[in-house]
Amino acid sequence: MQNKTVLITGGTGSFGKAMAERLFIKAEAKKVIIYSRDEFKQFQMQGYYNEDFPKVLRFFIGDVRDKERLNRAMKGADYVFHAAALKQVPACEYNPFEAVKTNILGAQNVIECALSNKVRKVVALSTDKAVSSINLYGATKLVAEKLFINANTFGEKKTVFSVVRYGNVLGSRGSVVEIFREQAKQGIIYVTDKQMTRFWWLMEDAIDFVLSSLQYMQGGEIFVPKLRSSYVVDLASAICKECRIRSMGIRPGEKIHETLISSDEAGRTYDLGWCFCIEPDNEYFDFGTMPMAMPVGLNFEYNSKLVHADDDEEIKEWVQEILTKV
Repeated sequence: MQNKTVLITGGTGSFGKAMAERLFIKAEAKKVIIYSRDEFKQFQMQGYYNEDFPKVLRFFIGDVRDKERLNRAMKGADYVFHAAALKQVPACEYNPFEAVKTNILGAQNVIECALSNKVRKVVALSTDKAVSSINLYGATKLVAEKLFINANTFGEKKTVFSVVRYGNVLGSRGSVVEIFREQAKQGIIYVTDKQMTRFWWLMEDAIDFVLSSLQYMQGGEIFVPKLRSSYVVDLASAICKECRIRSMGIRPGEKIHETLISSDEAGRTYDLGWCFCIEPDNEYFDFGTMPMAMPVGLNFEYNSKLVHADDDEEIKEWVQEILTKV
């Protein structure tokens, strides 16, 4: 990343801010372009960082729906991290056309602009909800994954595209930790279902993983981190041991357990040691072999319930430990 120019779509979100800080403090990037549509968040971010790094950060107000503006912002970029999306499941269900415009057509714009500007590498952020999707948000991210993977077959092939698929980042904006801590002030924490499990990790680990994926990607892979999971009620109890925990019932579009790799993808999934990698299944795709790749087996499924440890006390201690870092 040293002396490279990087563009982050949705750059004022939790991921964008953390990645930008890593790039200009530790990686010594030449330029970090923050592309987002929220002028107030850009103003806040600019005031927080730009006094110390006025020559590194650049702020572009724009929407991934606006291809012309995005194309201008991307000129000269070596790498692109695509984090912009409509992510709230209920909002996407209620505003389906808007979800399609941002999550699908916006992804297409990122791809076409990257190809036009001969960007070296593009990493798109996806979600567990794209796996066996039962809500519109997941469906749009599934389509976006397909777009980015198959973009590697386009044009002069000077730009390579890959996907990073992960779930819940503790401490990110709007995360369950914020919600539970606010509810704890009233002495009651509400969960949707007491059997619900989720994968958890920290933003700093997500940044490390995305940068590692950028380093190793050949184009066309879906990188999936190796995460630990717990019951959601364990997280709630760790936040407030004295609070009562009430179940509200599962909401439309929600799953009891989170799946990052389905059994249908197992035949194309490899264990690289530091992560799992799902190879593309496009028959016209020329995909190289990852070094040290081991097939996971046809019966493999990466599910938050299946990987949950038997030792509940150990899991609760781990949840308590990671909460001290949020």
